[in-house]
Amino acid sequence: MMDDENDKPLTLWEMLQSVLSAALGVQSGKNRSRDFSRGKPSHFIILGVLFTATFVLVIFAVVKLVLHLAGV
Repeated sequence: MMDDENDKPLTLWEMLQSVLSAALGVQSGKNRSRDFSRGKPSHFIILGVLFTATFVLVIFAVVKLVLHLAGV
């Protein structure tokens, strides 16, 4: 039973949680070892790049909104 779970690839939700946890610096050792044993590096790279791009765009939009509201 436990071996079946260890052989399954990570779900999209598990990978998203890992990327967000890593971005905040709060990834647990258990999840990190799970990611290295069951995850594919390319999936984490793609999700990391998408997360970073989304983060930058959100920060840019917030700054534009604040400047607009401030009348600058």
